[in-house]
Amino acid sequence: MNSKKILKRRSFLKKGAALCVTASVAPMILRAETLGLNGRVGPNSRINLAYVGIGMQIGAHFGIASRQDVQPLWVCDVKPEARAYGLGEMKKRGGDCKATPYHEDIVNDPSVDAVVVCTPDHWHAAISIAAMRAGQDVYVEKPMTLTIEEGKAMVTACERYGRILQVGSMQRSNSAFRKAAELVRNGYIGKVKEVMVGLGGFPQPELRVEEPIPEGFDYDRWLGPAPYEPYSFNRVEGNYGGGWRCYWEYGSRKNGDWGAHHYDIVQWALGRDDSGPVAFYPKGHEGTKYHSYEYDDGVKVIRDHGDRKGHAIRFVGTEGEVMVDRGGRIATTPSDLSGRPLKPSDVHLYVSRNQQENWVECIKSRAKPICDVNIGHRTATICQLAGIAERLKRPIKWDPTAEQIVGDEYARRWQDRPRRAGYELPV
Repeated sequence: MNSKKILKRRSFLKKGAALCVTASVAPMILRAETLGLNGRVGPNSRINLAYVGIGMQIGAHFGIASRQDVQPLWVCDVKPEARAYGLGEMKKRGGDCKATPYHEDIVNDPSVDAVVVCTPDHWHAAISIAAMRAGQDVYVEKPMTLTIEEGKAMVTACERYGRILQVGSMQRSNSAFRKAAELVRNGYIGKVKEVMVGLGGFPQPELRVEEPIPEGFDYDRWLGPAPYEPYSFNRVEGNYGGGWRCYWEYGSRKNGDWGAHHYDIVQWALGRDDSGPVAFYPKGHEGTKYHSYEYDDGVKVIRDHGDRKGHAIRFVGTEGEVMVDRGGRIATTPSDLSGRPLKPSDVHLYVSRNQQENWVECIKSRAKPICDVNIGHRTATICQLAGIAERLKRPIKWDPTAEQIVGDEYARRWQDRPRRAGYELPV
């Protein structure tokens, strides 16, 4: 296929215009209404999908491949057993897939329409930007990026190439979290004074004795842009008692794990999706017991405060409280508040029943998904700034308009990280 035809096909996906292509082109995305199928997805409206990163989180995303309007084409992982597992799962869903250890194979395949990026955090930006540059839509796991500057680059790429990007902040597609956010946003608990969130903790990262690299595992590529460190099983395996999430080189520890979920809901509830806090405080600062951050109106968000009354997030206002957790648990003061319907004049937040399904529907309609690149960037920025304050053991002042750390040149350097040669960020 020549470059002009590829460009036309990608332009169609961006603009939703109908155009003719040769039979050699992979199936186009067409809205069912355009095909006159009364809402039934037709055979030539399938979205050609690829998966990059077949790890612990991938199971939640395999359901996309079972849709009639989706055709899985690729699975990608640096571990041979992960590739084999991914191929097996796609075979169950009728997918005639190919496997590769190189995401470049996917990016360079003009028949691929969309990519699910489910790697460790330090690979999110490079793969997502490369895919968007190739005209592919992206679903990327949370947090969207490892660094603040990566986030800025992803926002630029998404706008430049006209892509649909969804971040896996799945709590936005949970009705209990949406209801809690709507109650807070519409002032049903008065002015918010503080928010308590529960993240928990990881073991401290360990520098272990070097172990043999498993056969077939491309460990150097797994490290990618991160500094080289000797291989150990504990460093790589992403289990919840340890693994790569414990290490600052690959993520933001609990800030980037549960913080990416709960800080995101706080942003949503406070109406701060296009902004963010102005100050971050580490545990121990002026005798404080908890990590925290603060908005310009004085609302303070406190991490792992013990007075959350058994919930993941507790919003405390001048006239009441809202507490919410997974599994649909929501509690309020006054107690009848949780069942109170919103008024027509209230802010009604974006309704999504499923994060992945919302992404697929937005690929077809070209509408904005529930957690787009800008929202994902703002939440990831909080995760990263909280981590910087924690690591440097000093307060961080942040200008959410300029998106710069204020008054601390050394801390400002932490907005980005050096990348190993050969793993530079695409532009």
